[in-house]
Amino acid sequence: MANDRPAARDALKTYRAKRRFDATPEPAEGGVANENERAFVIQKHWATRLHYDFRLELEGTMKSWAVPKGPSYDPHDKRMAMPTEDHPISYNRFEGTIPAGNYGAGKVIIWDKGTWVPLEDPHKGWRDGKLKFEMRGHKMRGHWTLVRMKGRGNGREDPWLLIKERDAFARPASEFSVVDEMPDSVQRLADKPKSVTPPSAAEAAPTDGPPAGAVKAKLPEKLSPQLAVLVDAPPAQPEDWVFEIKFDGYRMLARVENHEPRLVTRNGNDWSSRLPGLMEALRSMELPDGWYDGEIILPGADTPADFQALQGAFESSQTDRIVYYLFDLPYCAGHDLRAVPLAQRREVLRRILQRQSHENVRYSEVFDVPLDRMLASACQLGLEGVIAKRRDSAYVCRRSSDWLKLKCAHRQEFVIGGWTDPKGSRTGIGSLLLGVHEDDGTLRYAGNVGTGFNERTLRDVRKRLDEFAAAKSPFDAGSGIPRAAHWVKPELVCEVSYGAMTRDGKVRHSVFHGLRSDKPAGEISMEQVQHEPPPDTLAAPAKKTRKAAAAPAASATLPASLRVSNPDRVIDAESGLTKIALVRYYALVAPLMMGHLLNRPIAMVRAPDGVDGQLFFQKHLERYKMAGVAQLDPAIFPGHPPMLEILGPEGLLSAAQMNVIEFHTWNAKAKKAGQPDRMTFDLDPGDGVTWPQVQEAAQLVRTFLEELQLPAFLKTSGGKGLHVVVPLKPQHGWDPVKDFSQAIVSHLARTIPQRFVAKSGPKNRVGRIFIDYLRNGFGATTAAAWSARARPGLGISVPVRWDELQGLKSGAHWTVATVHQRLDEGNEPWADYGRSAAALGAAMKKLGFQP
Repeated sequence: MANDRPAARDALKTYRAKRRFDATPEPAEGGVANENERAFVIQKHWATRLHYDFRLELEGTMKSWAVPKGPSYDPHDKRMAMPTEDHPISYNRFEGTIPAGNYGAGKVIIWDKGTWVPLEDPHKGWRDGKLKFEMRGHKMRGHWTLVRMKGRGNGREDPWLLIKERDAFARPASEFSVVDEMPDSVQRLADKPKSVTPPSAAEAAPTDGPPAGAVKAKLPEKLSPQLAVLVDAPPAQPEDWVFEIKFDGYRMLARVENHEPRLVTRNGNDWSSRLPGLMEALRSMELPDGWYDGEIILPGADTPADFQALQGAFESSQTDRIVYYLFDLPYCAGHDLRAVPLAQRREVLRRILQRQSHENVRYSEVFDVPLDRMLASACQLGLEGVIAKRRDSAYVCRRSSDWLKLKCAHRQEFVIGGWTDPKGSRTGIGSLLLGVHEDDGTLRYAGNVGTGFNERTLRDVRKRLDEFAAAKSPFDAGSGIPRAAHWVKPELVCEVSYGAMTRDGKVRHSVFHGLRSDKPAGEISMEQVQHEPPPDTLAAPAKKTRKAAAAPAASATLPASLRVSNPDRVIDAESGLTKIALVRYYALVAPLMMGHLLNRPIAMVRAPDGVDGQLFFQKHLERYKMAGVAQLDPAIFPGHPPMLEILGPEGLLSAAQMNVIEFHTWNAKAKKAGQPDRMTFDLDPGDGVTWPQVQEAAQLVRTFLEELQLPAFLKTSGGKGLHVVVPLKPQHGWDPVKDFSQAIVSHLARTIPQRFVAKSGPKNRVGRIFIDYLRNGFGATTAAAWSARARPGLGISVPVRWDELQGLKSGAHWTVATVHQRLDEGNEPWADYGRSAAALGAAMKKLGFQP
């Protein structure tokens, strides 16, 4: 029964009257009612204030309420639900941004969806003001009640309350917050929750036309591929995953437009000219326009894929035997398929390759066998391992725990930093010296590899090494480096398997597999193994605790050992946020934040009475004990108690429990405490300075740093201003770095005195901006990325791209309450930070500075 029947149309009068459908992407009408399987949707809506739009299908429309705090699984929490106008059933699929100037302007995501089952007559319940029902969603489960508060409307419609009934799904708010622990959209999931849908249902895809979830879109020029997370254990519920062979080759994307293909590596390099045979094969297939994702391999004589032979094929330009296995289809025929569940995207791809076949372009099959047997067979065949992919997952252009790698052996790319002479009858080289980049951009020595070569590879590798010969070691430090080694510039990458890693980070029982030309050396760091696959969404009565997922937006679960005192105490009157909300915020952003905190001395700002009370700056443990917060070597700061270090997410949470709001870091790491690895310029506006002037000032600072050939990265401060950060190679002491930063600021203040001032103090800053170079002194600190600030509104410091600068509204553009708007970007704006570290010598000389 369509919802455009007369009664439904009348019910939608208010909805239509509030909207201009030529200016908003919201649907005007549509959708099919189903009295036997009523739908619900909860849309997370960043309008004037963040709230959750709770909608139940009834009488041909979606009855709607705005729930400011979102639902709670605690029966003691009675969440206010303000009734709003009925919406069309087609609104269940709306996800996007309502443009400024329109009613309800702001971002909207589908936070949850599914079906609801009335436990009593829903029509009578709607009239009488009491609805009792069961929810069957991805996040919302069990029995719930909506009850009207009669006579509380003050002339408007009476508000309702959303209450969780006591059942197997109920959980105390101190242990579980569904809105914090599951903040993201479920639009990527299958139309029905997997807990009530057989896995095979996800495989069904329409035989003609685009699949459900496809969105009309132009074919983008560039596409970053989805990457997998390395794990050492299979997913807990294998029935929710599909398993593919992990090919021993190069990742390759194909962009096809008007039947003309282009082959692109995972890093965006065009390899079309290097693969003429494959290009001809793709042209002959006349594929629909789209982006195709896969892996190229070279079949071996005795193995399904021979990585060394593949590398050799490029060296000799004999690439005609290369085979392209396709496994995903993020764009096709004028549609963006990234939100379509994986199983349906693969089905579209399979049908295309059935119609347009070529022996060198093949479909990557999935295998319906137990994972342990499949992994064992892959290892026996000499393959790299198995890839597990969540059946209902979307395609995301980043690394995601929806794709997991299970390898037959430890396998890793390394940067080649040198080589040793061959011994005996061996020719070419004895072994290669391997390295990986640390977070600060330095190259750490990681051991040698001397096996896995044949005579040809020994000669070929030696020839390449001679091309990159260098006079000195590229390694930052490390024990066990051979004294008689020959050095090379750190630009060659090789792939190595190994049996184990020593405690000091050296490979054992290593085997060379080949050089890699598809990955730049600057991106090679040690791949981290996730020891536990990420938890699934709530599909059953939840356990008391679960580990937080590696993906930052996946979970904000608190450890069972953490007891939050006074969890409901409001710490910020402006936003109404409570202490438990701040603790959950740090649980949510911990995976993003730890890269900015690890191995750095830190200081903390405590606010026992909230942001309006007295604040305490704490650099030492004093009488407080915080799990996950450790004392550093006292020699780092002689004459003072030991500085502190955050060891991991537990440290963030235990500090937040102790009323810590802000986390500040040194500009150096503990292991090189005397040599800063960054300069920070804090743009601090005085009275009378407008925000556009702050934006202009940041751009001016960047321009001058670029003239000095210094990289500049931008982040919001969470307060009034902005931070401009320059990553450095840790070569100079504190005084030269601080003095040089002062010289930069003084130059800007002399050159543009109407905008900048080099002296602190409120009187000096009136109408001007003080660029705080004092942050670069020994012992000084700056608010870390993702730290909240102890100010009204609880702004947060967030890494941003320079092209986002003009769109920022203030230094507190994002807050603890609105962080979910930014989690998808995470630290991506600073992706090049580690490999951009610069030496200061040339810049000092250019400015005429004498250290």
